[in-house]
Amino acid sequence: MHTFITAEIGINHNGDLGLAKKLIDAAAVAGCDAVKFQKRTVDTVYTKEYLDSPRKSPWGETQRAQKEGLEFGKEEYDEIDRYCREKGIEWYASAWDAGSQKFLRQYGCKYNKVASAMLTNEELLEEIAGEGKYTFIATGMSTFGEIDRAVEVFKKHGCPFELMHCNSTYPMPMEEANLKLIGVLAQRHGCRAGYSGHEAGTLVSTCAVAAGASSIERHITLDRTMYGSDQKASIEPYELCALVKAIRDVEKVMGTGEKALSAAEEEVRKKLRG
Repeated sequence: MHTFITAEIGINHNGDLGLAKKLIDAAAVAGCDAVKFQKRTVDTVYTKEYLDSPRKSPWGETQRAQKEGLEFGKEEYDEIDRYCREKGIEWYASAWDAGSQKFLRQYGCKYNKVASAMLTNEELLEEIAGEGKYTFIATGMSTFGEIDRAVEVFKKHGCPFELMHCNSTYPMPMEEANLKLIGVLAQRHGCRAGYSGHEAGTLVSTCAVAAGASSIERHITLDRTMYGSDQKASIEPYELCALVKAIRDVEKVMGTGEKALSAAEEEVRKKLRG
């Protein structure tokens, strides 16, 4: 049993490639399997009215300035690709539009991701599933019917996928985790099911592995007080290290489910049963 652990950098790099590299370093040191980013074509994902609306940020006074300030382009992703190879860690990204998915294709990443917000975007689902790469599908904000329809697209293309139980609140109250849904998703669709968390701390994510999650994704940050909508629902490097260790320990203690006496237990048996 090996739980696939992704450190979700997302937009927590705040448009700073140096900060992105520090987050990649943190994930590599912690022992994560991969890091993940987010890619958007701003004018496709958002309406002009929304982009023109006011929002104060380090980049200006409008939503457009904020969204464009957080977006990496080819130069940055070229360096991210090179740096991750140097550090020996996989990377991939969740595209929020078909154009962004086509952009990401040039890097030959092993994995794709459907963000919860994009689960009902059929054009994007077709674009992703058509690549045939192993895809993590987050299910936050979604009904069973919506999940069923997304799964149909991937099955139609013969594209391997894994559902990820997710509650899309930032941060998520611990009592809303509903981890039993992990097993329900796996059984309903005959697939692996993981957990993408936005809660404070590491307890829920650790428990998710005991509940059967085959993968864990958590947002990471260098400092939760930094600017950004995802920062408060993220864990810092020391927490990430603790989480990875706890997950690997859970894998050990869960065992195989087979009833077999160890050599040590056999010795005790001889003493106590004669």
